[in-house]
Amino acid sequence: MDKTLLLAFALMLVIEGILPFVAPKVWRETFRRVTELADGQIRFIGLSSVIVGVVLLNLFR
Repeated sequence: MDKTLLLAFALMLVIEGILPFVAPKVWRETFRRVTELADGQIRFIGLSSVIVGVVLLNLFR
């Protein structure tokens, strides 16, 4: 379990690092737009990500 969790965390870092590495201007503009969203919109995005992640975990488990 610990090894799987560390592998998942490492994969998350790799995936999150791809866009700033490949297209830093696009990443910066996207990040700027996210900072302008309301708290409720950011919470909805976060909740949606959690739900999609849980569904994917259940599908591939």
